[in-house]
Amino acid sequence: MGLTADLAERLARLRFEGLGEDAVVQARRLVLDGLSVAVAGASHKPVAVLWKVSRALAGEGEASVIGQGASCAPDVAAYVNGAAMHVLDYEAMWSPATHATSTCLPALLALAEQRSASGRQVLTALVAGVEVQGRLRVASGEYESITLRFHPPGAVGPIGAAAAAGVLLGLDAKQMAFALGIAASRTGALMANVGTMTKCLHCGIAARHGAEAALLAEAGFNANTDILETPRGYAATLYPDWDATTFEDYGNPWRIVEPGYAVKLFPCQYGTHFAANAALEVAARIPDAKDIVRVTLTTPEMPYVDKSAPRDGLDGKFSFQYVTACALLDRKVGIESFSNERRFAADMDDTLGKIQVIRDPAIPGSFEHMHLVIEVELANGERLSARCDKPKGYVGTPLSDDEHLVKVRDCLARGSGIGSVDEIVATCREFESLDGAGVKRLMRALR
Repeated sequence: MGLTADLAERLARLRFEGLGEDAVVQARRLVLDGLSVAVAGASHKPVAVLWKVSRALAGEGEASVIGQGASCAPDVAAYVNGAAMHVLDYEAMWSPATHATSTCLPALLALAEQRSASGRQVLTALVAGVEVQGRLRVASGEYESITLRFHPPGAVGPIGAAAAAGVLLGLDAKQMAFALGIAASRTGALMANVGTMTKCLHCGIAARHGAEAALLAEAGFNANTDILETPRGYAATLYPDWDATTFEDYGNPWRIVEPGYAVKLFPCQYGTHFAANAALEVAARIPDAKDIVRVTLTTPEMPYVDKSAPRDGLDGKFSFQYVTACALLDRKVGIESFSNERRFAADMDDTLGKIQVIRDPAIPGSFEHMHLVIEVELANGERLSARCDKPKGYVGTPLSDDEHLVKVRDCLARGSGIGSVDEIVATCREFESLDGAGVKRLMRALR
């Protein structure tokens, strides 16, 4: 049996009872994190514009559009909610880097409302989607940002979302292989759009295409059932260093458990979290940011986040220099840090001019192995330095529930007219106990 057929068989056989308690706990937390981030992202301009355009094409349907007070067809809801879940760059980070929450979860929740699926069904499907998407990333052989040819959620997200959606819909092995084949023809996302509104579409499109691929396969639409391994197929076209052996350990353990994921504490590209942590450590020792004369950052080769003058607040999410300046000036890095007002404030422009990035090719460029060093020179000649080897909450060093709830509550509190924050948190914490009606009530509370 080929790789695609074998994977389709595994997915078709998966049941909630086969997950194990650790996977359920991690999937449940991922639902809470993803939904809270989507609520906070729903009011941001890229999502508002996307919904304005999509609404005319959305059609009738029960799937909730988070924060927009509306429902529509599931594929469009998955599209808009996926963008909302990614627009802040605040959802969980994975190893290797990908965005499995904002590709898989929006597709599942939209279909769950349409099909009255239970919390158990959603969690089972989410574990499956994360598993497929994560193993595709490992198999790609592209671990360092400088080697990436495609933005990962665009390259692996449609297939991960299709696998998740197929499990939720109960596709058989043949249908599942068709869904994977359909989704494989929907892959691709250009790294050059990182730092623009278009980046959030990479996850929204993946969620939509994954949901649609599973629905098409269910209805009898076919595709190449050897799509992952066949000549001129997925691996041969996208990844010259493809290594399929990672799929031999599929589910043993589930990747949502090992290596797991990092809960982001800052709404920006993950490499810049190293800068934020180091700069915050130094900032605590500086009486007044006006005393800063010069800042030097020693980083890996990450040219796409080496931006001395980001063009706006959104672009600042992908700038070592900007995130460092926010940490030094404000002693925090939060959602408001990336507004245009903050980006173009006089003290920000002044501080950005003092920051130099030195790219050290000896420092690995993967999040798993990189580090970053900051040195700050003050007006009195004093030099302060700090090094970050792993941001707080990184893979393998999870946050406590209380630490995570600080982020969750802040995000949910930004939703206009949504249900009680306490009730939403409590519902997500017992997500596997929800029946189909319970999942619908949760999603309607987030509209």
